[in-house]
Amino acid sequence: MRPSLGPSPSGSPPFGRPLVLASASPRRLDLLRQVGVEPAEIDPADIDESPEPRELPRHYALRMARAKLAAVACRHPGAIVLAADSVVACGRRILPKAESESQARACLALLSGRRHRVLGGVAVGGADGAVRTRLVETAVRFKRLDRAEIEDYLQCGEWHGKAGGYAIQGRAARFVSFVSGSYSNVVGLPLFETVALLKAAAALESATPREAAAP
Repeated sequence: MRPSLGPSPSGSPPFGRPLVLASASPRRLDLLRQVGVEPAEIDPADIDESPEPRELPRHYALRMARAKLAAVACRHPGAIVLAADSVVACGRRILPKAESESQARACLALLSGRRHRVLGGVAVGGADGAVRTRLVETAVRFKRLDRAEIEDYLQCGEWHGKAGGYAIQGRAARFVSFVSGSYSNVVGLPLFETVALLKAAAALESATPREAAAP
């Protein structure tokens, strides 16, 4: 029987290992809960997220996920740790997680009327030390935005801290004319791929005791 990914009464996965979410993002926590996964603990990684010179978006997304995992896993020996990073890319350009109105305004002006990519890097570390990763790409197109629409969106404040300066699950949904790929990836975590990684870790953990007991 395959192990379930639903939460146990203690908040730990039923395969006997606590699940630690290496993220402070409420969106990622909500997405996990949507599919019945409840982390036992939330321990955000505090790392430098600056892109390297000429670093490409796909490499950056996976590097960040792995780095967050490494920073948190060492604090939770024996746990399964889930880390992720979301990157909005326009061509080879990595857009920032907007921290100011001017940053968000520049992002929205760049994305206006154009197609861009959202890259989700996911890394899961098991108690055995193995690291499993996935990179998920979603294509998104914005309609052409006029200045008034951009300024109106900036007033709502939901852009703060968001990659590319927008939240697709919020008011920015009215800007989106096309999505191809995982919608949850754009929100903050590609659920299908994340669950697959957690199932792989769960299968390994649940198999280990039986294999150890075999003659």
